[in-house]
Amino acid sequence: MSFLFPSSTITLDAALRDLAQGSPKARTAAAHALGDVDDPTEKRRAVEALVRALDDDRFEVRAEACASLGDLGDTSALPVLIRRLDDGSPPVRQNAAIALGTLAHADGFEPLAQALKEGPADLRFQAATSLAEIDQARAFDPLAAALADGDPQVVAAAALSLGAIGDARAVPLLVERLDHREAATRFDVAYALAELGDPRGREALVAALGDPERAWDAVNALARLATTDDAEALGRALVSKHTPPEATVLAAGAILKIAPHSAHHDAARRVLLAGLGARKIHLRGIAVEQLGEIGDAWAIAPLEKLAKSGKGADLLEAIAAALRAIQERTAGNVGAAKVGS
Repeated sequence: MSFLFPSSTITLDAALRDLAQGSPKARTAAAHALGDVDDPTEKRRAVEALVRALDDDRFEVRAEACASLGDLGDTSALPVLIRRLDDGSPPVRQNAAIALGTLAHADGFEPLAQALKEGPADLRFQAATSLAEIDQARAFDPLAAALADGDPQVVAAAALSLGAIGDARAVPLLVERLDHREAATRFDVAYALAELGDPRGREALVAALGDPERAWDAVNALARLATTDDAEALGRALVSKHTPPEATVLAAGAILKIAPHSAHHDAARRVLLAGLGARKIHLRGIAVEQLGEIGDAWAIAPLEKLAKSGKGADLLEAIAAALRAIQERTAGNVGAAKVGS
């Protein structure tokens, strides 16, 4: 986890001073800011100060120091980060695990594997993700064992990591967890299976299309499976009042990508074009992005119209990229047609 701060600028010397002598809030902000240092000489000073901050009496300072040490990418911090896996505060040990995953150094693997086996649940959860970032092949066995963990969030994290690794050996192990007692865990297992190209979790994915927290991931997972059954499920989501707006626009793009000639073709187009005029900018942005991926000549005029309107002012770069992609795709289609004629 990372604490949120308002955007601000702070000099290295000011951050170092605040980290050493400031109030708890100032020390926490300084530890956070030091993670953005990029000059090699200044980075060394920042690392040294952050290592000292790992002994701060406030957990929030230690947590931000762990996160920033990971961001700075200096492997000299490995020993102190490993020690913080035993910190008494969950945010600190979680951020230490995240930092070890970010550093992706082999020396961090075994401490995380041990944490996944014996640590508290909050640490086991994060260790499952970080192990795969260090060594995917080596992580398979401890992650497979973690599917039997008693904590549903740990099982979910292990499942997602196995899906990201992409080793087909995980498929039968994940299928066994599709009947997990926790719906959230069942969904993550289904998502992992979809990443591995296995459709047996489709029911859980389809059920999540109306869930505000999981609909986006459900659409992505169904799009990855990319069969006519998945296109049909996404088509139903287009007209369901329970599908969140973001997922509806994403589903429209997915339909046109995986089943461009389906019965939902026209509805998907309408959703994408309506998305260009949405009140919320992030919805307009999703529509622009999707049209850049699947749009054809029919999308050019609406995108150009958006670019000239006030609603397109903050999306000009994305619109231009989408138009270039469509024009290149259209030109390619014309060229292919001439070759085939």
